[in-house]
Amino acid sequence: MNLHAIKAIYFFEMSRTLRTLMQSIASPVLSTSLYFIVFGAAIGSRMGDIDGVSYGEFIIPGLIMLSLLNESISNASFGIYMPKFTGTIYELLSAPINAFEIIIGFVGAATTKSVIIGVLILLTAKLFVDYEVTHPVYMCCFLFLTASSFSLFGFILGIWADSFERLQIVPMMIITPLTFLGGSFYSIKMLPEFWQTLTLFNPVVYLISGFRWSFYGIADVNVGVSLFMILIFKLICLTVIYWIFKKGYRIKE
Repeated sequence: MNLHAIKAIYFFEMSRTLRTLMQSIASPVLSTSLYFIVFGAAIGSRMGDIDGVSYGEFIIPGLIMLSLLNESISNASFGIYMPKFTGTIYELLSAPINAFEIIIGFVGAATTKSVIIGVLILLTAKLFVDYEVTHPVYMCCFLFLTASSFSLFGFILGIWADSFERLQIVPMMIITPLTFLGGSFYSIKMLPEFWQTLTLFNPVVYLISGFRWSFYGIADVNVGVSLFMILIFKLICLTVIYWIFKKGYRIKE
């Protein structure tokens, strides 16, 4: 394995984050803090408990997941799209580095940045809501698995996109609506039976439910099913990326 090449890609991507700290780190943390202020402190104090958990505490996992999904996709897609846009991807493809090592470099950096944002949001939430994490090990596992899975998805999106506008279509038009409708601000058990069944077709429900279970021991779906769904999604993304590099789809064109 070419560790020097992996480190070069990884640290190049991380250095880009350090050059744009306000946009890459501060902006998503600040945006999520506003949700905590409005929904957690202001509205949450006027609402009752959900499954024995105060509303302010209940929405913490959903808000972290909302930022985590969007940032994972954004970081990974932009990271691989820029070499395509500038033409430097041909230098990367001609270098003594294989597809697996390229993925580790780009996706590893995107995952690291997303996890950092998730941890910062988690610490920021403590300023507004007093909460406890019941299963910290599982919480870290869900955080890492979700960030890495959607970074892989973002990598696919960055290869597929042929313009900056297309980079924003999936996060804005698909991921964000699915997250809001996936139980970020409510339990799907509060919905009528028909809508509960329909909501189970939303894959983000399983991510939020499993992540919330790691905090409070409550979940809308079985935690084992949540882990299974994340692993299946990761496997699908890896399969698609394997096909992309094998066929050279939008890489060697």
